[in-house]
Amino acid sequence: MKQILFPLIMLMAAALSMKADNITVDGTSRSYNVYAPKNLGENRPLLIFCHGYNQDANWMQNSEFKNDKVSMEKVCDTAKFVVVFPNGINKSWDTSGNRDINFVKAIINKMVTQHKIDRNRVYLGGFSMGGMFTYHAMNQIPDLIAAFCPVSGYPMGGATANAKTRPIPILHIHGTGDGTCTFSGVQPALNVWIKHNGCPTKDKVVSKYNGFSGAKMHTWGPGNDGVEVKLLELADKGHWICKETQVYTGKEIWNFCKNYSLNKTTPNVSITAPKTGQKLVSFGPKGETTFADITITATADDSNGSVEKVEFYDGATLLATCTAKPYKATLTGAKAGKHTLKAVATDNDGETSTASVEVTLQAPSSFTVSSEFTEGGALPAGWTTYDSQDRRTGYGNGFTQGCRVLQFTGSPRGFNYGLYFRNISGKAHQGWAKYGLSDGGTTLTLAPGHYMLKYKICNWNMSDYGDVELSIEKGTGSTSIASQTYRPNINIGNVASNSFNSPEQQTFEFDITEKGDYVIAIYSAAAEWSDCIVGQLILSATSFVDTGIGITNCQQPVANSQYYDLQGRKLSVSNPSGLRKGIYIKDGKKIFKLR
Repeated sequence: MKQILFPLIMLMAAALSMKADNITVDGTSRSYNVYAPKNLGENRPLLIFCHGYNQDANWMQNSEFKNDKVSMEKVCDTAKFVVVFPNGINKSWDTSGNRDINFVKAIINKMVTQHKIDRNRVYLGGFSMGGMFTYHAMNQIPDLIAAFCPVSGYPMGGATANAKTRPIPILHIHGTGDGTCTFSGVQPALNVWIKHNGCPTKDKVVSKYNGFSGAKMHTWGPGNDGVEVKLLELADKGHWICKETQVYTGKEIWNFCKNYSLNKTTPNVSITAPKTGQKLVSFGPKGETTFADITITATADDSNGSVEKVEFYDGATLLATCTAKPYKATLTGAKAGKHTLKAVATDNDGETSTASVEVTLQAPSSFTVSSEFTEGGALPAGWTTYDSQDRRTGYGNGFTQGCRVLQFTGSPRGFNYGLYFRNISGKAHQGWAKYGLSDGGTTLTLAPGHYMLKYKICNWNMSDYGDVELSIEKGTGSTSIASQTYRPNINIGNVASNSFNSPEQQTFEFDITEKGDYVIAIYSAAAEWSDCIVGQLILSATSFVDTGIGITNCQQPVANSQYYDLQGRKLSVSNPSGLRKGIYIKDGKKIFKLR
């Protein structure tokens, strides 16, 4: 009998410690469950966690947050914080208005009075529709919530980030087998906040997270004010909360949230330019490649004092110290490689905060422009697309329609991934993909010389095929200096699982006469719904102009002279006026640039 009574007594004690309560909000009585550990003390944190659609607080607490070894109450007992499971009206949440936002505010106020919780350490999460509401609250009450933890839910109409809010710490937990809120929608929602927070666009990944083979932790950060965005990916998990002992959702939420508080005494600092992940690709003679100066700008303030200085670093090298606005520095003469640019703000109390971005400088002789075509539904960094209606810039993810990378699965197939773009209107140059535009996050600098662009291109859904124009344009992407038109002879047939042979590799050669920033542009045909698939793009420099030799401008070629191209090939030119614009060696002595 004693063996039966003891667990019953323990169960009754746990039930008594989780108290159901009510509060009136905007004239309506609202209910919730609250658990406060014994010997809580004062100024302890608060976690509010919202149930899913057609569920309630009891179900969330007793079904989704318990297993044989772990419960949310045990996490609270160990870490000493309060947890509240609120009940939505009609078992749902207001994900666009203020009804439930006001409910959360009221809960916070009551917990301050009842349990003397710390207003600066209030955290909000939710499952399914509760996760959708959590995203809504990020924009509505970022000044009240220190960190957010949505689980298996995101805004179905697309996430937005209020530019006026502070950097927002987010831990999103989601199963890849979720059939209600599919996993493919998670990344687009997170991308909005990754960008808002100034986090790196490339994630750091820990596989077999906590030793659990079915878990993978993605981290973007640190961003502004050291904030991170995390995604806990659960392989094959469906639309439910993970209760594995190794990866227990309640514990993961607490371990993330405990790092954040609203009452920062340290200064706020963020880098506004350049964007994290920016890449500078520069072609030039070996040992002579140079990169454009990089201007670093930052904002800084201090809520409880003043900013004394902002120091800028390239790695450990101090670039500049600013004691007044504007806070900016210039990185000059940088060498190829990855650079971590930092802004360190120091306030009048001597406390510091750091913001950082990563930029990559490359000096190749050959560069695979399509190297990041590795993810279906994404637009890689460096690329910008336009289909006459929608303009997209990389890096972006989660696209199911429109311009994006497609993954091909047919056998045989010419390539595994290809960048698809289209022209909806049919007007000339209204459907394109461009590499090197400033908004795409990559700058392509070319020194004077002869270049070769190798490519493999086909059509996606044009059985009669459509011409594709390749163009080398000046940095603004508006003035062409060389172009070539190619008509594909392979059409995939509008289905990614179709078989297709590899397109024959084509070559586009061109000369650069002035060092500068350039754009590789590819245009689909001037026809409604014309399209193109780029499967391979490799840019190489075959020769450069010797920088020790002057280049003479020439409007017209000289008759009775022998011309050579930069590869040393003798040109058979019966009529000199037939030479195209470019750089030539005349009579084996002088270099002429024909305009």
